[in-house]
Amino acid sequence: MAKRDYYEILGVSKTATEEELKKAYRKLAIKYHPDKNPDDPTAEDKFKEAAEAYDVLSNKDKRAQYDRFGHDGMRGGFGGGQGGGMNMEDIFSQFGDIFGGGGSPFESFFGGGGGRRQRKGSNLRIKLKLTLEEIANGVEKKIKVNRLLNADGVTFKTCNTCGGTGQMKKVVNTMLGQMVSASTCSTCSGSGKTIDHRPPGVDSTGLEMKEEVIPIKIPAGVGDGMQLSMSGKGNMAPGGGIPGDLLIVIEEIEDEQLKRDGNNVVYDLYVSFVDAALGGSMEVPTIDGKVRIKIDPGTQSGKILRLRGKGIKDINGYGKGDQLIHVNVWTPKKLSKEETEMLEKLRASENFAPAPGKGEKGFFEKIKEFF
Repeated sequence: MAKRDYYEILGVSKTATEEELKKAYRKLAIKYHPDKNPDDPTAEDKFKEAAEAYDVLSNKDKRAQYDRFGHDGMRGGFGGGQGGGMNMEDIFSQFGDIFGGGGSPFESFFGGGGGRRQRKGSNLRIKLKLTLEEIANGVEKKIKVNRLLNADGVTFKTCNTCGGTGQMKKVVNTMLGQMVSASTCSTCSGSGKTIDHRPPGVDSTGLEMKEEVIPIKIPAGVGDGMQLSMSGKGNMAPGGGIPGDLLIVIEEIEDEQLKRDGNNVVYDLYVSFVDAALGGSMEVPTIDGKVRIKIDPGTQSGKILRLRGKGIKDINGYGKGDQLIHVNVWTPKKLSKEETEMLEKLRASENFAPAPGKGEKGFFEKIKEFF
């Protein structure tokens, strides 16, 4: 059976605003909720159909894809297809902001269920400086963090105002029947608990700042400015809720010799024009230590040598980069009398003249410009 148009399901135009979509979906959700339609076997399907339509149209990217390709662009749509694989709790969990209140929106609309809303502690954010070697190979570190933790000796009890649910409920009579709206308990702020006993010096939250050493494992390939997250290592929440997260911002320490270019490492190698002409071997630094490389006779300034696999490991596991060695031929600015005489003799050699027709000065004419 072909699916109905999402705009048609919600009863809105293709230019409907976010607020119009939300209003239309809320109206249909109330109308077709199975608890309000126990004798209508089609109500649940219509309820799920409306949820699927709103899921797509309320998302900017999904909506654009649907407008362009229709249902074929949804790859099964919300919940694996129209009316399939969804349950009421999934739908309400997905669209809790539409129905308001904490916990399950079954409570907010129809007075069922229960359970307090767990509060989450605030996140912590730190900067971590790493060397190029640590970034290339990954590293484990232990860092000191000041975070809010439950103070010793603090005990909690069930909130007398909300009875531990974390919510205050209000019954409202409407044309659709009796409904229950829920709001966060002002006494416990939704945690369902209040402090029963706290030692002197501990405030009303029951938390205190403590220094803690936290081991962290940094994967290879991170970059400057990248942010990593450690779940549950931030500040604790009052009343024993969910801890916040620890956010780690990477700062890359600039290396004196090696420069990073994506996953590649760049090194500037300076050689004399004698070594460039005659060739030889030289020692160069890499992330893993020094290695010896070969300089071919006649190497020109600007040539790039490549050491494969001597770069940085890709953070997504796509191999390693290379080390690129930029060859720069160095020309001395001062020469002794003997050196000058030797070079004057070499200047007459045909090997040090440019190829015919190139319009270039002789090799030693270039050198002379630097003297």
